Amino acid sequence: MHLRIPGPTPCPPQALQAMGRQMINHRGGEFVRILNSTTEKLKQVFQTKGDVFLLTASGTGGMEAAIVNTLSPGDKVLSISNGAFGERFADIAEGFGAEVIRLNFEWGKPVDLDVIAKALRADGDIKAVLATHNETSTGMTNRLGDISAVVKKFDKLLLVDAISSLGCINLPVDAWHCDIVVTGSQKGWMVPPGLAMVSISEKAWQAHAQAKMPRYYWDFSKAKDFLQKGQTPWTPAISIFYALDTTLDLMLSEGLDNIFTRHAR
Repeated sequence: MHLRIPGPTPCPPQALQAMGRQMINHRGGEFVRILNSTTEKLKQVFQTKGDVFLLTASGTGGMEAAIVNTLSPGDKVLSISNGAFGERFADIAEGFGAEVIRLNFEWGKPVDLDVIAKALRADGDIKAVLATHNETSTGMTNRLGDISAVVKKFDKLLLVDAISSLGCINLPVDAWHCDIVVTGSQKGWMVPPGLAMVSISEKAWQAHAQAKMPRYYWDFSKAKDFLQKGQTPWTPAISIFYALDTTLDLMLSEGLDNIFTRHAR
């Protein structure tokens, strides 16, 4: 089956077969192995040495987690948007009390780096920048590496929606100084919806220590504490973990460069 939609994407037979396994104790040794294995393989695709968490959630849940773990009510945030999901990121931040400065560009057209730099130069109180790597609503891939270079000059947090890009398009998280990157299992990872995967830089952890937005389920401190035990804070989507552990093996076997070339075609 070929679904002509951006996601959910078709799952390979190996992933579907893996999901047919019986449930296991999510506090037991077998799940510890799966979580640790999946997390380490994800780091290779994210191209990061930082923390990566798997949240049982949609991609939008991961976007909310990025906001509430790094910001406080009243913080100024610069939103870069050229599509529906860029606007969603801004809406989430506003919903939790951030003061959002919206840079809305024409849908499906590239963002203007000079306009971004001008906005950052004009307001030194901006704490974070929200950016979308691949805008799912239009198929526009933004020049995230260039956006990151601008943001880095002004020493701001960079929070990235990479839900429909990571695993398909090259996104070297550490090299591009991305502080939080969010992706979703139902896109390039070839498994059903249900997991949001999030990377966190050291700079994002420093922001987390000061962040005052309300959070409980999304609290990265809880996620980190439990990951050290090979667990998640809450009951995970075990079947999707089975599938993701399998598809990550397929992806790493194919090689990231080959995957990126295949999707570019």
